[in-house]
Amino acid sequence: MHNPIKKSCLSMLAIIGLVLTPLVTAQNDGIPRTPSGHPDLSGTYDVSTLTPLVRPAQFADKQFLTNDEAAVIAAEERQRNDERQQASDPNRSAPPQGGDGSTGASGNVGGYNTFWIDRGTDAFQIDGEWRTSILIDPPDGSFPPVTDERRQARRAALGAGEAAPRREGGANDGTAYWLDAGLDAPGPYDNPEQRPFAERCLLSFSSTGGPPMLPALYNNHKRIVQSEDTVVIQVEMVHEARIVRMNAEHDPAEIQKWLGDSIGWWEGDTLVVETTNFRDVPAFSQGSKDMKVTERFRMESADKLVYTFTVEDPSVWTAPFTGEYAWPRSPNKVFEYACHEANYALEGIMKGARLLEAEYRGEDPGGVPNPTR
Repeated sequence: MHNPIKKSCLSMLAIIGLVLTPLVTAQNDGIPRTPSGHPDLSGTYDVSTLTPLVRPAQFADKQFLTNDEAAVIAAEERQRNDERQQASDPNRSAPPQGGDGSTGASGNVGGYNTFWIDRGTDAFQIDGEWRTSILIDPPDGSFPPVTDERRQARRAALGAGEAAPRREGGANDGTAYWLDAGLDAPGPYDNPEQRPFAERCLLSFSSTGGPPMLPALYNNHKRIVQSEDTVVIQVEMVHEARIVRMNAEHDPAEIQKWLGDSIGWWEGDTLVVETTNFRDVPAFSQGSKDMKVTERFRMESADKLVYTFTVEDPSVWTAPFTGEYAWPRSPNKVFEYACHEANYALEGIMKGARLLEAEYRGEDPGGVPNPTR
């Protein structure tokens, strides 16, 4: 005899089974989870990588490296580090005045040595594939073309003297080259507020705080602290702490921030973060206040997070672009980066420029004020 109650109970059990199956699978994937079932992203990640943001010309339209190609990249980095770590000749002479003309600060008179550099030891893998670049769209691994309006705005700024003059290739040869245009010509070191935000310790270098958050020459740790209504991403470089408000609305458009206004939500096991409301010059300085960045954080495994970002800014680029790279977990801690506005280096930059200007005019550089200001 047909039993409708029994049939109904069986149907209900089948539905419950379908609902619980992915939850049980998720609990068995080894990824730590919060009490609500979301992946627990909390922890520290070392995002250093030898994979560049833009794809090198040698790989053209090739998105993936072979194992052998990845091994060569790692071996070449080890060799460079070994060579740079050789003991210096204690009897060596000082660099030539103005530097030796090679690449580097003031003609390569010296900068960070290998001890301070931490670019990683190899390229990164996602789902078992070695990548040739962080950018994956456009498919050639490069930025899309800049808009005509942006290009014209840059030309206009240069023509109006709003942009700091630079020598060919951006080189600084240790002279007051900006005075070649006249003793009253503006220079890139006329006042502290001309200097980049990172140099003034207001923002991190190389968009490590972003968004998008990118790897740099050193200080590549990120620490995530996660709760149900807030996610905080602490950045090792300088002192950023990005605050993501979960399931919230954006602030009014007139409230603008260097790191933008970040709101987040879950799409399955992926944390999605959308950021708008940037200042005119955001941390990712290639963008503008019109930029929108959408980031996705997913755990490939318990020990690796995959970070994906898409940047949209129609006032700068003719199309959006997307990149992604791996964030391996790290047992390290994020220590204080004791950088403050008006730090000691900034005083040296300003004073050094005044001395170069005095030398250009043939004056005694011993404290002579700049007569053009």
